[in-house]
Amino acid sequence: MLGAPPIRPGPRRSAAKRVKDFVVATPDQSDLTEATDSAVVTRFAPSPTGFLHIGGARTALFNWLFARHHGGKFLLRIEDTDRVRSTEAAIEAILDGMKWLDLDWDGEAVYQFARASRHAEVAHDLLARGEAYRCYLTQDELAAMRAEAQEKRVPFRVRSPWRDRDNGDPEAPHVIRLRAPQEGSATIHDRVQGEVTVQNAELDDFILLRSDGTPTYMLSVVVDDNDMGVTHIIRGDDHLNNAFRQSALIRAMNWREPVYAHVPLIHGADGAKLSKRHGALGVDAYRDEMGYLPEAVNNYLLRLGWGHGDHEIISRAQAIEWFDLANVGRSPSRFDFKKLENLNGHYIREADDSRLAGLVAPRVEALVDRPLDDMDRALLARAMGALKPRAKTLGEIAEGAVFLFLPDRLELDEKAAQLLRDAPPGLLADVTERLRGLPDWTSESIEEAVRETAEAAELGLGKLAQPLRAALTGRAVSPGIFDVLLLLGRDASLARLDAAHNFPAGA
Repeated sequence: MLGAPPIRPGPRRSAAKRVKDFVVATPDQSDLTEATDSAVVTRFAPSPTGFLHIGGARTALFNWLFARHHGGKFLLRIEDTDRVRSTEAAIEAILDGMKWLDLDWDGEAVYQFARASRHAEVAHDLLARGEAYRCYLTQDELAAMRAEAQEKRVPFRVRSPWRDRDNGDPEAPHVIRLRAPQEGSATIHDRVQGEVTVQNAELDDFILLRSDGTPTYMLSVVVDDNDMGVTHIIRGDDHLNNAFRQSALIRAMNWREPVYAHVPLIHGADGAKLSKRHGALGVDAYRDEMGYLPEAVNNYLLRLGWGHGDHEIISRAQAIEWFDLANVGRSPSRFDFKKLENLNGHYIREADDSRLAGLVAPRVEALVDRPLDDMDRALLARAMGALKPRAKTLGEIAEGAVFLFLPDRLELDEKAAQLLRDAPPGLLADVTERLRGLPDWTSESIEEAVRETAEAAELGLGKLAQPLRAALTGRAVSPGIFDVLLLLGRDASLARLDAAHNFPAGA
């Protein structure tokens, strides 16, 4: 069962009511206090109208860490009430992204649309107690009110004449609106933003149920948060205004108010609102297209608006131990791909070679246009020690590994071809013969043969390594030349060198 507040007697229900996986209880006035950290329940509530974008992933991470830090529960709710835009593909992408980031949730994911009857029940309860009312304003009347507000250059607030009337026909088309307070003020003690106060006159009587009887987002969110026992709502500060409207509904239902923490949004490196050109993409793009590791993305998102001293590399265990809301900054953080790449390079160097090989293999297969067999994959794993020190993404590792799985008669890129043209005549033939005569193909014997060839030709090692690299890999950049020779093995190395001997003359 999902985390829920303990069942308590309430003024309107004599017993708890079980709705699907929830325990619904209405606390009395003595329970209207901020939730404490002793029984923390957080939630992540994405709308499946698109993939799990990077900002949403950070929100999920902060909620997950806060719950795990306090030994509480982290719940997942799919807010699929927009039936036109919600898709199964987006739902699967969200769940897949959460699993990739290793953000496990407690219990089953909750689907908001399936609880529409519960949401409507609350609206009718409010109506029966005078906390809500039927509103018969037509679209034309609302348009006229909106136009008047624009003409007066004042914010549009619905002030329905039906708020204080009860003579409407329940069978006629209408919506149900909350009878929001109009006097005084409301204050939220936000864990990130501090104390924030809004005059109640700024709030309008928002719709709870539409004319077709379907609940609105504002109603559904509040009911679900209450029924799921959510104690702390950690989300983007673009929802701060919603918090005041939702608090009015919470108080009307006499429910316990959650603790709010509204986190500043992520901006691009130029300070502008995060867009696709800045990195506002689905987390699947960071995994599939950009080749980042989940631990690197998690570490980077953690440091994007939160800090613990000067620590940059933070393990999962440390993050759980250290995370709190006090160290979440109030200013928007800026997304920086260079920092993410550097972090990813660190985690690549720390990663297990067999795991990396498994992640890189599909990328290599795409580049060489053939499947890798078990021997190929074993070779790829052995190559990780040479490939991963300089790489910052899985794509870079794959690019560096391609030479291992190509035919021995290589197609050289232009830079490699030029290196062969510029090589002193006979140099490749000399090193080939020295290598061919080695009794053992070891890193020590390979290095000795190459160095002796360079010394005999009165050349620095680099002058020999460059054309040698071109002949063996078809490129001007590769792992260290001794690693290349060792990984390719005697037969493949000699075959490629033999094929390259006559290249300059025939080019």
